[in-house]
Amino acid sequence: MSSLSHFDEEGASRMVDTSSKEETSREARASGQVEMSPATLKLIRDRGVSKGDVLGVARLAGIQAAKKTWDLIPLCHPLPITAVQIDFAFLNENTLEIQALVRLIGRTGVEMEALTAVAVAALTVYDMCKSVDKVMRVREIRLEEKRGGRSGHFHRSPDPAL
Repeated sequence: MSSLSHFDEEGASRMVDTSSKEETSREARASGQVEMSPATLKLIRDRGVSKGDVLGVARLAGIQAAKKTWDLIPLCHPLPITAVQIDFAFLNENTLEIQALVRLIGRTGVEMEALTAVAVAALTVYDMCKSVDKVMRVREIRLEEKRGGRSGHFHRSPDPAL
């Protein structure tokens, strides 16, 4: 078949057996953006959204999502996550950036947990603001960096084509 680890020799999907892997310190950082009108971003910044503190709720949603990734993505392992950090930045007048950093000591990486944290935090922002801005866009969810494990360190290079 292929060298993809989630398929057996016959092509059937499988959960990867990590029992022979060594436990190491691992971390992953992902990011994403929510584009919206400048008025919506100002409401978020000024905590003026009627549903409450958008960034506070989105932070909790991202943390919770990282911890539950294995419930959402079928072949992910349940992991003993040791830390999740969600940060926000106002990139310009209409773009909110979300970053997630996830850490653990274990036998498999936390890339999916970091990506899931960003995605759910972004969707939470969307949900909390959709009554005032129906044209928001969730964009650019991607892995920025990972450390640990057999494949070592990955750091996304700036892509001049984007």
